[in-house]
Amino acid sequence: MRNDMLIEVTGIKFYIERYNRQNISKNSPIILLHGFTGSGRDWDLLIPRIAPEFKVYTIDLIGHGKSGSPPLISYYETNSIVNQLKIIISKLTSNKIILIGYSMGGRAALSFAVKYPELVGGLIIESASAGIDDINLRNKRINADNLLAGFIESQPMEKFVDYWMSRELFKTQKYLSEDKLNSLRANKLKNNPVGLANILRGFSTGKMPQLMDKLSLIKSKAFLITGELDTKFTSINHELVSKFPSAEHKIIKNAGHNTHLEKPQEFINMINFFLNKFLFP
Repeated sequence: MRNDMLIEVTGIKFYIERYNRQNISKNSPIILLHGFTGSGRDWDLLIPRIAPEFKVYTIDLIGHGKSGSPPLISYYETNSIVNQLKIIISKLTSNKIILIGYSMGGRAALSFAVKYPELVGGLIIESASAGIDDINLRNKRINADNLLAGFIESQPMEKFVDYWMSRELFKTQKYLSEDKLNSLRANKLKNNPVGLANILRGFSTGKMPQLMDKLSLIKSKAFLITGELDTKFTSINHELVSKFPSAEHKIIKNAGHNTHLEKPQEFINMINFFLNKFLFP
């Protein structure tokens, strides 16, 4: 059973779902952060399989799902997103949290953990980067994200979602069942185009502060997950793992960028292994 709630931060309403578990015995709640065009509902099928000792929350990030989509881009910048998470989390718990973030949500989780390492008891990052160091590549990514934002604003959402799902990054998802693909598409169509366009402009990988040299500030244990067929992010995370004080990088075979969608059982097995053996041996 889940309970939903709205938490207001600087005049913006954020949608959170709390999942009731039967055998909660751990003080650190798990907080799940979705990727671009997603929402907290992306985790629905996985949450029942997460170790039952933990409270679980999902947050619809700004511009996504049932959370607000304000017109000012400043609300979507890295510092704003981190501060929004800080206020939301402080209202949910006084204990350290375990953050699980996918792709864009993984970048948000890393940004939060760097700024507030004392609040993070564990970190699980799926298919994410820590920003871009090279200035030319940063500018190239900013320009690409600005163009994509303009596309979202000028075209019907159906056209954008179909384009987004057809990108090379998600090519391995074509093997999913028709029902799963239709459900995925339907959830993406529920997003507000204003929010999607603005988060591309404000929280572009090219605009967020580069965190590679700051990962050493994260004192909690970290677990990095990528798909074998997602060679770009597997390579990125192969480099990232050495920057943490305590981290492991695991690769899920025959999976692409969204491992929790393509290989849910393998993903959950890794999550529970990390939770039970590494965080609470």
